[in-house]
Amino acid sequence: MFQLNTKKRFHTIKSSMLALTLGMASLTTHAALPVNSNAPSFTANAALAGKDFSFSLDKALKKGPVVLYFFPVAFSSGCTLEAHAFAEASDEFNAKGATVYGITAGNVEKIKEFSAQECRNKFAIIADPGAKIAKEYDSLMAGNDKLLSNRTSYVITPNHKILMSYTDSNPEMHIHKSMDAVTEWQKTKK
Repeated sequence: MFQLNTKKRFHTIKSSMLALTLGMASLTTHAALPVNSNAPSFTANAALAGKDFSFSLDKALKKGPVVLYFFPVAFSSGCTLEAHAFAEASDEFNAKGATVYGITAGNVEKIKEFSAQECRNKFAIIADPGAKIAKEYDSLMAGNDKLLSNRTSYVITPNHKILMSYTDSNPEMHIHKSMDAVTEWQKTKK
């Protein structure tokens, strides 16, 4: 059973997350796509284990549900913590037929390095220069004249429906909510 053994790490960075959240208070955020809406198709450059490839949501959904999580900036403390937690849970997601993908509009030139180091070669990171995909998914965060991905997680079913949509600047619950949604989806398929 999946156990999030990073809980202690979450508590040790609470003060830095609080500071980050307060710093983002001046940023504008938009609501995420609602449950049961259609997930927009897209293709984009991505990296897995430090190697580039072309990602297609349509192709990924042919294998099963997709956990697509948007995050602001690679190598920030919260985004690194979230990547570690998704990496630890990726085998269980895969066992349930789901595949995890991270996506960022921030420092897209670092996705190869981030996928290898912080995602521990377990799942791919998608580049979203200009936050075009984040805009389609209503997962934008704007501030300081730059568009970033808001911290939003989706579980998308193979028929392109949003099964779960969750936005929170704190990365702690994203993995749990995604795993719960995938588990419930899997039960309906048995």
